[in-house]
Amino acid sequence: MKPIIAIPIEDPAGIGPEIVVKALQRPELSKAARCVVIGDRKIIEDAIRFTEAKLQLKLIQRPEEGSYTPDNLNLIDLDNVRMQEFVIGQVSAMCGQAAFEYIEKSIQLANMGEVAAVATAPINKESLKAAGINYIGHTEIFGALTGTKDPLTMFEVRGMRVFFLSRHVSLRQACDMVTKERIFDYVKRCNEVLKQLGVTEGTMAIAGLNPHSGEHGLFGDEELLHIAPAVKELQAQGYDVVGPIGADSVFYLALQGRFNSVLSLYHDQGHIAAKTLDFERTIAITGGMPILRTSVDHGTAMDIAGKGIASEISMVEAIMLAAKYSKNYI
Repeated sequence: MKPIIAIPIEDPAGIGPEIVVKALQRPELSKAARCVVIGDRKIIEDAIRFTEAKLQLKLIQRPEEGSYTPDNLNLIDLDNVRMQEFVIGQVSAMCGQAAFEYIEKSIQLANMGEVAAVATAPINKESLKAAGINYIGHTEIFGALTGTKDPLTMFEVRGMRVFFLSRHVSLRQACDMVTKERIFDYVKRCNEVLKQLGVTEGTMAIAGLNPHSGEHGLFGDEELLHIAPAVKELQAQGYDVVGPIGADSVFYLALQGRFNSVLSLYHDQGHIAAKTLDFERTIAITGGMPILRTSVDHGTAMDIAGKGIASEISMVEAIMLAAKYSKNYI
């Protein structure tokens, strides 16, 4: 049976509602998954109107009540947007709070086993902050609400998988975080995430930090002091891992199928590689949690929200990937 995927619309003032509505019209989704939208009825009705979507809105309380046909949009309505205060394309505390509640409800459904996975639309960090939501982003929210200490972020695009040793820190701090101990820990946990997703074969590659992986210490010694020793010890314990491999070639090699994944050593190293390859089809997966979460990896695009011109490709890809991996998720 097709998995049920929860889709929170996130910030009502952003492009989330419209890309969700547009995505649900795509025939490949109804073939791959049963989709339950978490949001506000008034916002969804508005999105259906200005996108001219050919969908019938069905209000439900639980996923099991849904009518999963191609022309239905099954919605759990949290009724948390006051339209007299709502301005599309504008940051607000109300929308930040609403987005958090959609995420919270989706995680609750996943924790109870009522949905197989969650595929998230974009949130706006300013709106979350205005609402007093003390989380930097999705990853931190999911970590807190699932009791996961340090969730891992993985990108997937055209079969290339990229993990990140660090995320939202300065480049200076990210370089300081490249230590033998951290690499050792992350490779072990990344391998567990791959197993959760059903990926049990192949070699993980660790990217180099410095140009040409430091050229034996000529351009930096992180490779000599931290990366190579970590790889050697991991290999001795039976892990199929290699590195460091120069960042100017490792992602290309992964794309060719040489590696099942790459451990990027800082945020932009992996983001640039993935998004340059295919921005719209770069999908984020939050791993190491008891539930599966996929997500678009773009923002709320407040400047074009409500115009019906936002591309739904990333949302489609996120839902499809959630359906694909939820069958293997353990």
